[in-house]
Amino acid sequence: MLDANASANDTDTLACGDGEKELPLCESKEQGFKLVPEVNMTPSSRFLQVELELNAHLRRLTFSEPVRYIYNPLEYAWDTHRCYVEKYCQSGQRILFLGMNPGPFGMAQTGVPFGEVRSVVDWLKITGEVGHPQDEHPKRRITGLACTQKEVSGARFWGFFRKLCGEPELFFQHCFVHNLCPLIFIGASGKNLTPPELPAGEREALLALCDVALCQAVEALGISMVIGVGRVAEQRARRALSAAGVNVRVEGIMHPSPRNPLANKGWEVVANAKLAELGVLSLLNNM
Repeated sequence: MLDANASANDTDTLACGDGEKELPLCESKEQGFKLVPEVNMTPSSRFLQVELELNAHLRRLTFSEPVRYIYNPLEYAWDTHRCYVEKYCQSGQRILFLGMNPGPFGMAQTGVPFGEVRSVVDWLKITGEVGHPQDEHPKRRITGLACTQKEVSGARFWGFFRKLCGEPELFFQHCFVHNLCPLIFIGASGKNLTPPELPAGEREALLALCDVALCQAVEALGISMVIGVGRVAEQRARRALSAAGVNVRVEGIMHPSPRNPLANKGWEVVANAKLAELGVLSLLNNM
């Protein structure tokens, strides 16, 4: 069993975060938790509070094989992640694009959802220091904003909105982008493991906490539509928000992953048509 607070060099346990930050824990009841509201908090401050509380709870989780390494960019890449949130999370955003969890060459490197390095640096203008997980797989080193490996999903995602909006301010006037789960899981071989590949009990314990945080984020930001990027994120968001009684519309768009043959045939065309159908495209077109 891999303990979220121990070293990956131990054959029985594994660290989930760097363990350096002392974060206030929130009230816990069964699988959920409740934030203590603060007066006059900005949307970005409320959002960051939700994430910090989630981090505190994720550290208590344990994971077994096939997981051997766990990275949490909301720990070691907090500097760049906070830059992203403080720069772009703002009042008036009604649409939340929701991914599932970080990719090894995207958010794992930059702290930004779908965070392909060139998009993050050149278009989103994110700056900051990126550290390292407590333990790294030799094939999955974190090099931060200096990473030269391209993440296709992130390049497609942000590249599409760059073409559509021109400037990021237009996109973020109406939308924000977030991942349901901030953790990346890596097997002994260096394989990236998605949440559906985790043992069922461990997966549900993880996603139950992430579900609560999603509901809190949606309510704190006043989101009216969640658009899951990929079917898994869409289905999980619909289930979580419905179960919590959060009145929000949940839709989905195709994931831009190169593993998806349909996405490789023209993801932008498919995404453009779906966003037009949802009434989102007209908000973002800079023409």
